[in-house]
This record gives sequence, C-alpha cells and structure tokens, in this order.
Amino acid sequence: MNQKKAPWYFLLLLILAGESVFILPFVLARVFRPTVLEVFNVDNVQLGICFSVYGIVALLSYLFGGPLADKFPPRKLIAVALWMTALGGLVYATFPSYTVLKILYGYWGFTTIFLFWAPMIKATRVWGGSTSQGKAFGFLDGGRGLVGALFGAMGVLIFSLFITSELSLTTTSESRAAFKHVILVSSGIVALVGILVWLFMKMDSQSEKELILEKITISQIREVSRLPSVWLLMIIILCAYVGYKITDIFSLYAKDVMMYDQVQSAQVGTFLLFVRPVIGVLIGVLADRSQTTFWLIVGFMVSCFGALLFATGIILDSVTALFFISILIVAAGVYAVRSLYFAVMQEGKIPLVLTGTAVGLISLVGYTPDIFAGPAMGYLLENSPGAKGHQHVFWMLALFSFIGGIAAWGYFLLYRKQKISES
Repeated sequence: MNQKKAPWYFLLLLILAGESVFILPFVLARVFRPTVLEVFNVDNVQLGICFSVYGIVALLSYLFGGPLADKFPPRKLIAVALWMTALGGLVYATFPSYTVLKILYGYWGFTTIFLFWAPMIKATRVWGGSTSQGKAFGFLDGGRGLVGALFGAMGVLIFSLFITSELSLTTTSESRAAFKHVILVSSGIVALVGILVWLFMKMDSQSEKELILEKITISQIREVSRLPSVWLLMIIILCAYVGYKITDIFSLYAKDVMMYDQVQSAQVGTFLLFVRPVIGVLIGVLADRSQTTFWLIVGFMVSCFGALLFATGIILDSVTALFFISILIVAAGVYAVRSLYFAVMQEGKIPLVLTGTAVGLISLVGYTPDIFAGPAMGYLLENSPGAKGHQHVFWMLALFSFIGGIAAWGYFLLYRKQKISES
C-alpha cells in the first residue's frame, strides 16, 4: 500500500458524504420512527418491508457496484450518488402511497449502494495508508455518527418549530407539514455535499491511475473469493449489521415502554447518534495501537451484554437511568464493531486495488439484514405489542452478537497465526 497520503479534508468529505447519503432512507426513520409511521400511515411491518425492498436492490448493487469502484474514480461515483439520492427526497416529501414508498426505497437501494458504497470504502483505505486503517475507519464511522447526530438534532429542531399546538394534541396533518420541512432541508444538504465532493475530493492523476483497473477479470474475482478473510467478514458484517439495524427501534422503545412523547422519543434517537462519533474515534485509536480484530471481539461481547439487559425485561418506565446506561452499552458494542469491520481488510491480505470487488462480494452476504431485519423486527413488535415485543427483538440482537463474536475470534486466530509464521 504505497499510495501517497491523502489530505485531511479528503476524509472529512468522505465523512460528510458517508452519512448524508443515508439520511433520507434511514436516519430520519431512526430518529422520527413514531412520526414516520403516523405521517406515512404505515405500521412496523410495512416500514420493514420498505427496508427489505431497499435491501433486495442493494444486494444486486453490492455485487455489480463493487467492480465499478475499481474502474472509476471514487469522487465521481460518490457525487452522482448524492445528487440522485437527494432527488428521491423530493418524492419522499410528497408523502406518497405505500406502493410508491416501496419503489422509492428500491431507488435509494440503487443510488446509495451501486454508485456509492464500495467507492467510499476504497477511498477510506487509501486515506488510511499502511499504518492508520483503524483510525481511518474509526474516524469515518465516528464522523458519520456525528453528521447523523447533527442531522437528527437539526431535524428535531425544525420539526418542533413547525408544531404550533401542544404535542399531545398534534394532528397528523400538522406532523406531516412539519416533517415535510425536515425532509426538504435534508435533501438540499445532501445535494450540497455532492457538489463539495465533486469539486474538492480530488487526487493527483498518478495516484488515481494506480487505484483503477481498466478491466476486472474473472481470475481477479476468483482470487478475492478464495481469501478466508472475505468469508469471515461476510459473517462478521452480517451479525454487526443486524445490531446496527436494531438501534432503529430505540426511539420506538422510548415511546412504547418508557412512555415518551414524539419529540422526547426523537431526542432519544438523536442522543444515540451522538454516542457513535465518540465510540468511533476511541476505538479507531485503540485499534491502531494493538490488534484490530481483538477489538472486534470486545465489541460483540459488549453488544451481547447490553442486548441481554433489554431482553430480560428489567428496563421499565420507572428506571430512566438504567434505560440510558443500557443504551450506552449496546451502542458502544454495536458502533465499535461497525467502525472496525472494514479496517481489518489489510490485515486479511485483501489487495487495495481490488477493494471494490472484495467489498462487493463481502456485502452480498454481510448486508442481507437490509432484507430480513426490518420485517423480522416488525413481526416481533406487531405480534407482541409493548415491552414484550421489544424484548424479543433484543434476544435477536444477543444471538447475532454471539455468532459475530465467534467469527471475529476465528479471524483473530487465523491472522495472528499468519503474522507469527511470517515473522
């Protein structure tokens, strides 16, 4: 990995782009989940199906978009993805029918993944060089968390400004009018970030040529698919991503179990987003000073413990402090793992020039929770209303965290042995 070190603002643009592109399809629904269910007139299962449509399109996009990232400069792909995603926000702001909403999520599955995901990962590897992969991906995910938190806080502020009546008396039409402003402002910012990426996220021509292959051959794809790290990362990311998807329900938990109102529930979702940058930065620094795969194991263990706190049903509306402490524990584990799973690609002997192809193969399995996690959570919540349904969701998190921990342990042992044999 002999690439010239990219400037600091290169990573800053990646951070801005990396979260902005997901604001419309995911962050708003995470922060405003009760409001989204109301203004779009859908239930948890139907919203989960929208996420599944996104996931199905994304699945194909991962496979074909990965090699695309090895053929074209990341800057151009990322900018176009942001602009196309922002256009979808204009449709979202019309509060379309359920059928159109599903089509929109499919469209976002294409714009945010086919054109965006692998180029972002590859560009982050370039910035990290040979010595700072933990920092690169830790700062990326932590920074994305901060951007998401700021979007969430901005959204809550805008929403509250346009609610004129008492929160308990707010009508659906008032909520819809306020949320429309949140969507439109978010869409405008996403488009603006696309312009900044196009203008400023440039590399010198020699470095850019070294990152691009004129043609992706079957033998190169076969070479990547034979790497043990690719197969282990499929399992690690699948389990980690289930955990990340489950953080979507914390605002709903606040409403259903803790009995918070709409704004208070959204504030809980925003609070969670502010935890992410702190965890990302801390775990990135720690990982570069030791072994990244060790911290993957720790992250899964912490996530599993936090999930069990919720799953056992000890967190009720009378124990507010325990609720927030438990959120912090789950978030620490989930965000630590999310920050590091691509940071171990170098350790797993995945060639930089084939990063896009490798990310496409890994993501084909790793991000299948986009398809099944939403409906699974929706089914558990709708079939056991209230606290019981939420407990079932957190048992699901505990199981996947346990499996992910085993896969991370295998990755740790395999590449520790290889390091010993090479030394």
